[in-house]
Amino acid sequence: MSEVEAELVEEELDPLTLAERQRDDYLDQLRRLAAEFDNYKKRMAREHEELRERAAERLLRDLLPVFDDLERALEAFETAENDAIANGVALVHRALWTLLEREGVAELDPTGEMFDPHRHEALLSQPADAPDGTVLQVLQKGFLLGDRVLRPARVVVAGGAS
Repeated sequence: MSEVEAELVEEELDPLTLAERQRDDYLDQLRRLAAEFDNYKKRMAREHEELRERAAERLLRDLLPVFDDLERALEAFETAENDAIANGVALVHRALWTLLEREGVAELDPTGEMFDPHRHEALLSQPADAPDGTVLQVLQKGFLLGDRVLRPARVVVAGGAS
C-alpha cells in the first residue's frame, strides 16, 4: 500500500474521495515521470552532439598534418622539381592512408571474386573466359569500415563467354 493510500485509509474517507486522491497522486507521479523522461531525452541529445563534435574534431586534427604535406607538395610545383613533386604527393598519399587505416578503413579489392551487389557496383559487363558474375577489373576502389561498406567498389563484371 502506498504512502498516500495509507494516509487515506487512516482518515476513513468515502470511496469516491479516496479514488480521487489516488487519481491525483498517480497523475502527479505520471507528470513527474514524463518530465524526467523529457529531461533524459534532452540530455542524451546534447551528449550525442558533443560526442559527434569531439569525433569530428579528432579526425580534423589528424588531417591537418596531411594538409601540411599537401601544401609542401604544391610548393614543389612552383620550383618544378619533378622528384620533389612525386615525393610530396607520395608522402601525402602515405600519410592519408595511414590515418584511414588507423580509423579502421580497409581497401576492398574484389578482383576475381563473384559480384556482390552489397559490396560492388557493376559499371560494365563484358565477355570473358571467367564464370558469369566474376569481377574482372576494379575501376574505382571500394572501402570498408570494419564490416560495413563505406563505398562500394566500381567494377567490370564477366557477362558471357568470349
